[in-house]
Amino acid sequence: MNYRIVSKILGRVLLIGAGLLCVPLVVAALYGESVLPFLYAAGIALLAAGALLLLGHGADDSLRAREGFVSVALSWLVLSLVGALPFVFSGVMPRFADALFESVSGLTTTGASVLPGVEGLPKGVLFWRSFSHFIGGMGVLVFMMAVLPLDDRHSLHLLRAEVPGPVKGKLVPRMRSTARILYLIYIALALLETVFLLFGGLGLYDSLLTAFGTVATGGFGLRDLSIGGYHSVYVEMVVAVFMLLAGVNFNLYYIVLLKRSLGGFRSEELYWYLGVIAFASLTIAAGIARSVGGFLPGLRYAFFQVVSLITSTGFGTADFNLWPPYARTMLLLIMVVGACAGSTGGGVKLGRVVIAVKASLREVRRQLFPRSVARVTMDGRRLDEPVIHTTAAYCLLYVLTTMLACLLLSLQGLDTETTLTSVISCLSNIGPGLGLVGPMGNFGVWSAPAKLLLCLCMLLGRLEFFPVLLLFAPGVWVRQRR
Repeated sequence: MNYRIVSKILGRVLLIGAGLLCVPLVVAALYGESVLPFLYAAGIALLAAGALLLLGHGADDSLRAREGFVSVALSWLVLSLVGALPFVFSGVMPRFADALFESVSGLTTTGASVLPGVEGLPKGVLFWRSFSHFIGGMGVLVFMMAVLPLDDRHSLHLLRAEVPGPVKGKLVPRMRSTARILYLIYIALALLETVFLLFGGLGLYDSLLTAFGTVATGGFGLRDLSIGGYHSVYVEMVVAVFMLLAGVNFNLYYIVLLKRSLGGFRSEELYWYLGVIAFASLTIAAGIARSVGGFLPGLRYAFFQVVSLITSTGFGTADFNLWPPYARTMLLLIMVVGACAGSTGGGVKLGRVVIAVKASLREVRRQLFPRSVARVTMDGRRLDEPVIHTTAAYCLLYVLTTMLACLLLSLQGLDTETTLTSVISCLSNIGPGLGLVGPMGNFGVWSAPAKLLLCLCMLLGRLEFFPVLLLFAPGVWVRQRR
């Protein structure tokens, strides 16, 4: 392990974190609120950054896979700790476990909250809460690669550890250019949604923060009733459309916009994504039509919630906790499946599900015809066996982690529905679940140890297990020989 390069990366991440804390500081000042919570947090981040950069002085920038994975996992951890400080210093969440839960939930774009209500909270704190979505949506290290010079030969390890999906790669030969392209598309979507929401009558503050939560598929809202609190069909549809767009692989946008080729939309995963949304929306709408006044109102509520949960955003316009069993079950399934790989959405990812199904069918065929040569393909291209094996390992880790976390949380004695959906919600970075943690509930029902376990689930889900699990592997921490 090259400890110096890890310290150097962590120091740079904390420097960026301190700089980002200045944004809500300015917002708090504009609204006449105290800037001290953000000033104190930024000061602590700067001190920690200085210490880490001092430890990393003279690093030879030799970043191997293990340093890349460890750097990503530790970067998210230290930034989550710093991100919790404004909540504590402001007095909004005096207990650090609550503040850490909210910080991790924001950065991982989960959107689960321990707050019973948000209306009336300081504007600066609410801004930081939603801004943390925007920071974590595309990735902390991706942002660092976009703005700071890193060795292009080794920074691919950071991208592979942080960007979700079964297959990672570069859009262009230089990693820094790839990171910039991703962030430009990300920012463009946020700005475009902000403009549309301004036309819908929302103020700049609400429009911008709603866009942060939408494009990052985070889900922290500014109303106790989430998006439903605006009582506007126009706002609902704008948010729904941009949630849907945020769940698409960002590489496709690059192909379409910069290469001017519609071939980017010839994606098997994209077709499955749109097909699942259409099927779930129509069938749920039919199931709730009688209770909401007809099929069209039902389709309005169903489409919004399906898009919100499959993209792991978690915004709400209705209490789906009260919907019929089929609707609740369908929503639970799409929480697990998730959006497209390479998007800001959470969940297992549709690409992995498709690969896993095709690989399973191949094994069935092999049992029937042992001498047959069957290939697993996506978009007409044969997938390498390591990709299939990694996909299978990921799916197994998801199931095992869900089982273990549910078993541990069950010690608190809450009902099974609340326990199971709390874990799935955090592991898939969704936000709301069912039962006591449904759209009208919150995660304040859990004890401090349970909240810390759920924080771990959120980090495991956002970083897709391997970077976090490698922290517990003894061989990773062996000092690099000179």
